[in-house]
Amino acid sequence: MAENNATVETTESNTTAETNETKEMSSAVEANEVKETKESEAPAVEEKGFHKTDANGNKHIIVDPITRIEGHLRIEAVIDKDNRIVDAFSSSTMFRGIETIVKGRDPRDVGLMTMRICGVCTGTHYQRSIEAVEDAFNITIPKNARLVRNLIQGALYVHDHLVHFYHLHALDFVDVVAATKADPKATAKEAQKWADVAGHAPSISGEADFKAIQDRIIKFVKEGRLGIFGNGYWGNNAYKLTPEQNLIGVAHYLKALDIQRDMAKMQAIFGGKNPHPQSIIVGGVTCVQDIQNPARIALFKQLLLDSNKFIKGAYLPDIYMAGTAYAKEATDGSQAFHATKHKGTLGKEVGGAGGGILSYMTYGDFRLDDTGFYKSELFFKRGLVLGGDITKVHELDEAKISEDVTHSWYEGTGSPEHPYDGTTNPNYTGLEKKDDGYSYLKTEEKYSWIKSPLYDGQKVEVGPLARVVVGYVGGDERTKKYAENFLKRSGLPLTVLFSTVGRTAARAIETEMIGDAMVEWVDELAKNAASGDLSTWTEFDFDEVSADSKGRGMAEAPRGALGHWMRIKDGKVANFQAIVPSTWNAGPRGPNGEIGAYEGSLIGTKVENPEEPLEIIRTIHSFDPCIACAVHVMDTQGKELAVYKVDPTCAF
Repeated sequence: MAENNATVETTESNTTAETNETKEMSSAVEANEVKETKESEAPAVEEKGFHKTDANGNKHIIVDPITRIEGHLRIEAVIDKDNRIVDAFSSSTMFRGIETIVKGRDPRDVGLMTMRICGVCTGTHYQRSIEAVEDAFNITIPKNARLVRNLIQGALYVHDHLVHFYHLHALDFVDVVAATKADPKATAKEAQKWADVAGHAPSISGEADFKAIQDRIIKFVKEGRLGIFGNGYWGNNAYKLTPEQNLIGVAHYLKALDIQRDMAKMQAIFGGKNPHPQSIIVGGVTCVQDIQNPARIALFKQLLLDSNKFIKGAYLPDIYMAGTAYAKEATDGSQAFHATKHKGTLGKEVGGAGGGILSYMTYGDFRLDDTGFYKSELFFKRGLVLGGDITKVHELDEAKISEDVTHSWYEGTGSPEHPYDGTTNPNYTGLEKKDDGYSYLKTEEKYSWIKSPLYDGQKVEVGPLARVVVGYVGGDERTKKYAENFLKRSGLPLTVLFSTVGRTAARAIETEMIGDAMVEWVDELAKNAASGDLSTWTEFDFDEVSADSKGRGMAEAPRGALGHWMRIKDGKVANFQAIVPSTWNAGPRGPNGEIGAYEGSLIGTKVENPEEPLEIIRTIHSFDPCIACAVHVMDTQGKELAVYKVDPTCAF
């Protein structure tokens, strides 16, 4: 896994400004000097007009790839004279090719290969490929296997969401250095206040505890060794929390480092290890000894209860706190994608900053009975909410899913392809060369290694927000209970969900939902095993079922709708395609100019300081992208102001 923080590289001009600011902060805590961290330095850039500037004096943002974790992202965006993003383009600059790698392989082994797509959400790729084969072979797995898979997947969700918020996203809201100015006694009262809002006891409540953490931060600042907290945009006006609230956020950040370790153990109990669990096989699971041993099940449950305690006593209160502090931008319709020239059919000012395209899709996930893979009741419901119309859920028609390569570096067949028939033939056409020595995306042509997924010709967003919106609009009782509880306690309107803040809140809402449901599932597993049912595998005749078949594994990963499609011929994989969440969200324009989730979420957003594009990082992080990206910001004269490196969690 990559480092759990946003790393920042700056050019000479910005390094000077940031160092001076840090010195001022250090002075506030009686520090004498802050030393520059050499590894964060970037070469100075010659001050000349080497980036294109349009006639209106718009600023340009270029996102270049870094090799840090699986996947690379490049974004080119345009900021107008009012510092508002008026256009954006998303491009992946790495060719994956897993679809080609698995051709000709034994389909029972594909899961072990496709889990290597990602080093963090490995188990969900593993399970999707296994389920694609089971669908092709018409296999219904035993109850114990279904429950174990739910628990492994659920453990992945709570772990992934917690790590994402605290170690990858929280510092987009929390000003670490400002925490040095907090009053620990007032901080303890503030922590109790937000825990009361959430309806739970605070995870950290003592004045002495907050004072000890603050002393650590002060020491780091004095010595100029902020470490994982180095090179942030501390002091940026886009930070809205009070010093006491910032100290709460830092305290929970540090405690979450220990909590996430126990969350990872849950997946390892039934999965064998973490990452890359290996107990799921075609037909069921292999962890027979763990299911038979009440102590193993009890250990899983205790780790789960401890995790849920932190979720309710820290994660949720922090979301209430941040949501309230950033409510203005979250409900500012003037910053919404639909307030721009790309407004669509709904008119202006629908949603808030970072809300994006307002169309959502979910495949559904977590089987709740044993009636068959695509027949059982689902914990997360499947369906679509389109164009911001929250009065109707559209039924998912799998035949309407396709991928287009008009703007992707692949050879196409002339029209979007369904995944069963999809092709992966690279056709890199390069970037547009400029006289200034810099290259730009050919945005009117091909400009990404990511394909452009479409549902019935439309772009959709996938992920936690999509799951909450589809469940809520569809009347799912559990989703409505948790979502309405959040909105009631926060005092925020339903429309707050259609924003960067809302996307982050949706992730917390479903984390609590899953954590509570997993208690039910682990008790169900213990009861079933105690009754004497220890079956874990469904037998099948491989030679017979693998002669000529096809299947799909369609469910949800923490980051959204994930599908693996497979054709099998004579016992070997004849064709394989995967459409992953980051493909849906980060894909380039569609064949008719359709704008995707990343691109749409940035359009309309106002940036407080283009030299410190905190709002851009905050919005991109809200998707929990499995891509690493470096952001270059230019002023209206084409001068590069700074280089920003963003490290999210994982790839795909």
